[in-house]
This record gives sequence, C-alpha cells and structure tokens, in this order.
Amino acid sequence: MAKDSFLVGLIGAGVGPSLSPALHEREADRQGLRYLYRLIDIDALGVPPEAVGDLVRAARDLGFDGLNITHPCKQLVIGHLDALAPQAEALGAVNTVVFEDGRATGHNTDVTGFAASFARGLPDVPLERVVQLGAGGAGAAVAHAALTLGAERVTVVDALADRAAHLAAALNRHFGEGRAGAAGPERLPALLAGADGVVHATPTGMAAHPGLPFPADLLRPELWVAEVVYRPLETELLRTARALGCATLDGGGMAVFQAADAFRLFTGREPDSARMLADIAELAGGVAAPGQTTR
Repeated sequence: MAKDSFLVGLIGAGVGPSLSPALHEREADRQGLRYLYRLIDIDALGVPPEAVGDLVRAARDLGFDGLNITHPCKQLVIGHLDALAPQAEALGAVNTVVFEDGRATGHNTDVTGFAASFARGLPDVPLERVVQLGAGGAGAAVAHAALTLGAERVTVVDALADRAAHLAAALNRHFGEGRAGAAGPERLPALLAGADGVVHATPTGMAAHPGLPFPADLLRPELWVAEVVYRPLETELLRTARALGCATLDGGGMAVFQAADAFRLFTGREPDSARMLADIAELAGGVAAPGQTTR
C-alpha cells in the first residue's frame, strides 16, 4: 500500500518567511496526502550553522521523510550524509535530503529547478555569452544549470573575488576548461555590453534589499534578464528590463520547480507544477506570472 503520510522540514537561518511549507502542503492536499512541513530555524533555536548535522540526525531519528536545506547550511550538511546524488556531488551543495532505510541522501533541486524554469520561460534565447551576478549557493546552482542548458561561457561576477574564482574553477573542472570565468564588479559594463544575457543571483531586489544590482543604463533591449529572487516576483531589475523591451524571467519558476522536484523525491508522487506556479503567484503577491517571459 502506498504511503500517504509525510513529515518533512526546512533547515536554515531566518526561514520564517519561506513559502516552501505552503507550496508543498497545498500540492499534498490536492493529492489527498497528509503532509506536514516544519520550519527548523537555526536563528530561532540559537544554534550555529555547524549544528546542521545534529539537526539532520534528530530529524531522521524522529521519523522525518526528508528535509530541505537552505542558507547557510547547504555545504555544511554534506559531511553528515550517507550518500550524494551526482548533481549534488558535482555542485558541492545540497538543498534536499531524503531519508530512506536509515540512510540520508543529499540532492540538489536548485539546479534542476532553475534549468526547468529557464527552458520554459526563455526557450530560444542566445546563450553564447552569459554574465552572472553572484557566486553564492544560489549562484553556484544557476551557473551549473546555465552550462547544462548549453551556455558556451558563463562569467561569474562577485564582490568577493575569491568566491567568484573558486566557482569558476569548479565549473571549468566539471564542464571543461574555458566554459567559465570570474570577474569583479568593475568589469560589469564591458561584460554586459558584449553579453547575450544576465542571470541575477544576489539578494538585491528582495524586500529587505531593495534596488538595482547594477546601473540601469547597462541594460539594453537585446539583453535577456533572468532573476533568482522571487519575493517580490517583479523586482526593480525585472521592471526596468521589461520597460526597455528585454526578454525576462522572474524567480518564481525556479522556486516552484525546485520545490516540485523535492516533493517528488520525498513522496514518489508526481507534482502538478502548473498548479504550483499558480500557487506561488498568489503566495508571493507578484504582478508577473511565474516563469513569464516578455519580449
């Protein structure tokens, strides 16, 4: 008899505003499942990120079926798992842990989530030269996704030079020498002038970090713009880019498709991503339709 009751959770810092519980539980309700999604906030617990191993062990022992992992624990959790799926191993980051037969296996659905959103929302844009802002956890995932989708070269721009260089080196090891490069923010004007598109993977544009990640005059109508931020769905960057006539992709699709992939891993059931896209449009209160592309 198929299992119809699930207990999952999210470990991270400041996860109170997360939409993951609602996305997962709404889809589970529609499928007739009993599904409880708990937030495990290390800030509220007063424990450091390094406690993630203890929290994963406790969740396993308490009968959880799986966990999502977010900032700042995506790398730290790896040493506390029994196995890694190939995507998570290549990326060096885990955002989903599945418990089965007492073993904890790490996956990364950020990569597949961004790839699915991009393929749906910007299916035919040129990918010869891609500039990406941000080399953090989300940045690593979307850079892997961009190269998997066929980008010829991704240049990672980050204020922390070492972080950008480390990510570029890892990408070149995995995809082949010359596929990735690193640069500081001072090179953005020249890079964007010669780019096909830009992926934005920093917190700028979130409710707590309003504004543009770079001057608006660096945008031009031929440049496509993909956003990772999904609260709000329409960031100032997307609004400015759309006004210029750029093809754009909001962050809602990545949020939905990574959640759908995690739901599938936890339950073995097929989620309805179209319904989940409608959910996030409602939950995030955005103007744009998630995954929408405009030209």
